[in-house]
Amino acid sequence: MSLHVDVAVTRGRFTLDVTFDVPAGSVLAVLGPNGSGKSTLLQCLAGLLVPDSAAVTLDGRTLTRAPGVQVPVHDRGIGLLAQDPLLLPHLTAVENVAFGPRSQGVRPSRARAQAREWLRRADAAELTGRRPAQLSGGQAQRVAIARALAGGPRALLLDEPLSALDVDAAPAIRGLLRRVLRRTQSAHSGESGDGEVVPDGERCAVLVTHDPLDVLALADDVVVLDAGRIAERGPAKEVLAAPRTAFTARIAGLNLVPGVAAADGLHAPNGRFVAGVPSGDCLPGEPAVAVFAPGAVAVHPAGAPHTGSPRNVVDARVASLEPHGAVIRLRTAGDGGAETGIAADLTPASVAELGLEPGSAVRLEVKAASVAVHPAA
Repeated sequence: MSLHVDVAVTRGRFTLDVTFDVPAGSVLAVLGPNGSGKSTLLQCLAGLLVPDSAAVTLDGRTLTRAPGVQVPVHDRGIGLLAQDPLLLPHLTAVENVAFGPRSQGVRPSRARAQAREWLRRADAAELTGRRPAQLSGGQAQRVAIARALAGGPRALLLDEPLSALDVDAAPAIRGLLRRVLRRTQSAHSGESGDGEVVPDGERCAVLVTHDPLDVLALADDVVVLDAGRIAERGPAKEVLAAPRTAFTARIAGLNLVPGVAAADGLHAPNGRFVAGVPSGDCLPGEPAVAVFAPGAVAVHPAGAPHTGSPRNVVDARVASLEPHGAVIRLRTAGDGGAETGIAADLTPASVAELGLEPGSAVRLEVKAASVAVHPAA
């Protein structure tokens, strides 16, 4: 069930104007900083907001054509899973899940059977008789997943579904979503509440998230919004491996320095040159970004002898030191030049040996072979 989106909407001084397609059986991740338009986009797709001009179609069926056509929320064939499960507090888990099929006219006994099957598929069969107040955050989200799918939606909207979960529950729910989205079959051989069929592998989904693990585990493609426009798009792994905006670089955990492409690197702000390896589509004189991993940054005390022959050497001061998994992530301070906000990963032993703390003067070294230069978005 493919989804076509062409939406333009103005809310006060903000304008969202985007066009994209989500092929059948695929998951599109939508990234972007706060205020970039992610929530406005989901509201338009769900039918909660009428855009100024739009063409939204799902499997060839027009859901929105503004002005003039706006299919109601309950009849759009779209399921929504948000960070808050939004379960009805007076209903049990099975009654919450059965609510969708029953609202579509499915008889009560059949709706409960579908609900029990979806709870089983969501690894929540033991929660059938519990009410929301008796569920943990992870359990409630499992029930919400079952409810979102029980009505046989042709598309799913996932609005940061893992952000409210603790670190123990999130991986399990991410794995469940991966299985559900890849299998994409509704209960009872794909029958939806209205008797139509959603074939295996044909349901599509739009995922809004800030977590790169969600993108890599769940999404096929990515669009990055910035101020209501698409700044980057492409296969998920490619976009995160070679980000072209500062926001995407932060999401991917990479350093990014903007500037102008050169034959063997990039001319960065404040006259600094960053030596690197330009991609094949990078043209000298055009806007570009230099990207490199925190693990590629060597950190030395200011004034220490150079090691080897790195082409990229910069003096900076430590702004912060924070635990980052098994390493300590150092970030630098500066005056807005290429040395500002660079991240470097060190072992705790290295931090102690170097005597690093906020304000420490350091020298950073990065080999040119570790720096990739790409066209800017």
